[in-house]
Amino acid sequence: MRKNILLTLLVFPFLLAAEEITSPDGNMLLKFHVDNGVLKYELLYKNRQVVLPSSLGLELINWPSLMEGFRMERVQKSSFDETWQPVWGENKDIRNHYNEMAVTVSQPALKRHIIIRFRVYDEGIGFRYELPRHDNLDNVIIKEEHTEFAMTADHTAYWIPGDYDTDEYEYTISRLSEIRSLEDKARTENASQSAIPAPSTQTSLLMKTDDGLYINIHEAALIDYSAMHLTLDDRRMVLKSILTPDSKGRKGFIRCPYTTPWRTVMVVDDARKMLASNLILNLNEPCKLEDTSWIHPVKYMGVWWEMMTGAATWNYADYQAIRLGETDYTKLKPTGRHAANNDNVRRYIDFAARHGFDQLLVEGWNQGWEDLWQKYHNFSFTQSYPDFDVKALQAYANEKGIKLMMHHETSSSIINYERQLQEAYKFAHDNGYDVIKSGYVGNIFPYGGHHYDQWMNNHYLYCVTEAAKYRLMINAHEAVRPTGLCRTYPNLIGNESARGTEFQAMSGCEPKHVCILPFTRLQGGPMDYTPGILEADISKVNPNNPAHMKATICNQLALYVTMYSPLQMAADVPESYERYADAFQFIKDVAVDWDKSIYLEAEPAAYITVARQAKGSDDWFIGCVAGEQPHHSDITLSFLDKNRRYTATIYSDGKDANCLTNNASYDIRTTTVTSKTRLKLKAVAGGGYAIRITPKN
Repeated sequence: MRKNILLTLLVFPFLLAAEEITSPDGNMLLKFHVDNGVLKYELLYKNRQVVLPSSLGLELINWPSLMEGFRMERVQKSSFDETWQPVWGENKDIRNHYNEMAVTVSQPALKRHIIIRFRVYDEGIGFRYELPRHDNLDNVIIKEEHTEFAMTADHTAYWIPGDYDTDEYEYTISRLSEIRSLEDKARTENASQSAIPAPSTQTSLLMKTDDGLYINIHEAALIDYSAMHLTLDDRRMVLKSILTPDSKGRKGFIRCPYTTPWRTVMVVDDARKMLASNLILNLNEPCKLEDTSWIHPVKYMGVWWEMMTGAATWNYADYQAIRLGETDYTKLKPTGRHAANNDNVRRYIDFAARHGFDQLLVEGWNQGWEDLWQKYHNFSFTQSYPDFDVKALQAYANEKGIKLMMHHETSSSIINYERQLQEAYKFAHDNGYDVIKSGYVGNIFPYGGHHYDQWMNNHYLYCVTEAAKYRLMINAHEAVRPTGLCRTYPNLIGNESARGTEFQAMSGCEPKHVCILPFTRLQGGPMDYTPGILEADISKVNPNNPAHMKATICNQLALYVTMYSPLQMAADVPESYERYADAFQFIKDVAVDWDKSIYLEAEPAAYITVARQAKGSDDWFIGCVAGEQPHHSDITLSFLDKNRRYTATIYSDGKDANCLTNNASYDIRTTTVTSKTRLKLKAVAGGGYAIRITPKN
């Protein structure tokens, strides 16, 4: 690790009107001042206004609020430069280089002060509130955070509607001024929803200005605080923070001294720079785990898709009232469609092992699926169904060189889960599991609240830190969207927290979706998107399901490269992979951990093309996905070693490929390439291409 720190302490009289700080490259300019007692900041990029003067403040319930009556007391400036190595990631080395300004402001009438800390990077800023303890500022109850982001115009926005309980929505592309009229249509049905009054959006919010700037608003290091959403004053084009409330409408309980999460604003003039940014990760604390040797990337399959399509069930018996610990499952009549049975799981184990996968996820293995919702005792996380032998199946998998992956669906019955957590984690560890996929479908039970409130955010992190004690990695679904905490706790190896591939078995995902997610949801951390569905006609898995996926086979292959995650699933059923064995080869070959990543082309909702070098290898992989329109690539391979020749295996959309009517049209060809090679390739709408590049001997 390399560090270079320059520190300057400046003390100013209270009449100081303004203070400025720039990014290391000088292109980003942050200004801060106090305007008639109100804290305000503004942001410029290459001399262009990005954020107009915007107010800061916290409204409190039990103390006078931190909203007005301020004056500036002192400013501390410093510079920081380090290079750190993640346990897993898109790049072997990550540079963390910023200039910092910590502004101490006081409320003389109340005899208290706070600090606003800004960090300015080449591609954006982060800032947070720091509250020292005072006799009249402690054990604070937050009514609302009033952080503004005043935009300069009616930008184009890529947004999902504001909601305290779900982010599993398609993205809408519109002007900011159109959000109010479009929000009802954008809010599709989900198992748990709590709409924020319109117009509102969730973060990470992406915008594009008419003169070609890309702006992203999000947060980093969300710890012991409620998640931030954004409301919009669509007359002034001012976005304003709105925190997730608990069941009684309170936004947070904090004990001073305290620091809030970082509020982040990215600004770039090239979309590729946003995809390559590590701003969110860098604003998080370094790894807190002393030993990370047990944390590793995973490529896995699952007894999953057949349940998602409705061809099989999670539950062992028909839906009925049960009592955990009392119901004798051996006396219940099986559905005959329970997927997590010994024979079926062995079949999957054989297939996954034969094709080189690391693990096999099995959902529906544990007791409780017959009567699962909104109960104090709705699932057991240590008791399996009669037709699922935990020890025998894990031993069978181990003989084949793979492991089983644990599944914990909580149905958001949090008391039930936390009551069993230690026993469940010990059970998983003792039986050879090292990854747990958890789920939070449904409303928070029993005390209400929301998926993204402070209490639930503390629960998600508690699960991660407790899991580390048992050397377990966590992949949480329906949890709060990531904010870079995987740097601090790298056993948080994945999250869902967005609309994923599972919707392809239902209402579907629009082609633009995977060309937006890396600009938004993935800014905070990797997504367990579960790609690799090669059979678009869902009726071939379940004859009673007429759904059809809106993507070509090559699009699905490319997602393993464009949608970064150290946890990658081959989500389809074995029969589909046998049907398209030559395309399946790319999924078997592609890496899940990387030494270097280079974004070659990018435009939100339109296309993303990225090249990645496999960790500890000379192999490269390229993936390209296209949105609603076809995309023509003309890329160079200048990133390759200039003194070597390589074999490129190219998987591309066929001439008659169509993401709706002919997704299985693809071509595979092999050619010799060098660093001077230019490749001209076409991806159809909803299509893509994938390339494996290996050195010639």
